[in-house]
Amino acid sequence: MKFRRRRRRRVPGLNTTATADISFMLLVFFLVTTSIDTDKGLPRLLPAPPEEQVQTLDIEKRNVLNIVLDAADRLTCGGEPVELQELQERVETFIKNADDRPDMPERHEKDIPLLGKCMVTDQHVISIQADCQTSYDAYFAMQDAVVAAYNHLRNELAQQRFHRDFRQCTAEQREAIMTLYPQRISEAELTDAQPSTLHPSPSTKKGGRP
Repeated sequence: MKFRRRRRRRVPGLNTTATADISFMLLVFFLVTTSIDTDKGLPRLLPAPPEEQVQTLDIEKRNVLNIVLDAADRLTCGGEPVELQELQERVETFIKNADDRPDMPERHEKDIPLLGKCMVTDQHVISIQADCQTSYDAYFAMQDAVVAAYNHLRNELAQQRFHRDFRQCTAEQREAIMTLYPQRISEAELTDAQPSTLHPSPSTKKGGRP
């Protein structure tokens, strides 16, 4: 009696070509859709390093608004004690100087594209001095109030002239508004000595207290 030898059937291999393609597409998808946080700096005028010799920056006293935050988180603006809630309005009034007061920034006429001839106070400086013992909460609350003043003025002008929010304006419109209300903030550590000479510096990231 003869027995037939059974043939072993070969199991076909899996085609993994499509799997590699899918993996690559998923990788690209996650790379494109994933948002990565990037550190952003604060544009400020910083004091010059002691070893550097720089030309003195002469600023009229009326063009400078001094904001001081001491070690006990007490806030003063223009030499007067103020509450944090008042700071934004004080900064806005100083920058705008709508009444052309002699103790506030000088106003001069400037021809700005899209806006025409406007009275500007583009020589003003918001001088911020904070003690190294100032708390983080007080420090950043003060910074937010100052920046909020600029944002409010710019947004108000955008609504008046272009009937839209500042963020919705075109690049040319935003440039015109920022020419009228340039952000000019100087920052230095609070010391007993006279403030250091200031010079323009690139944006710096505030990672800790001064």
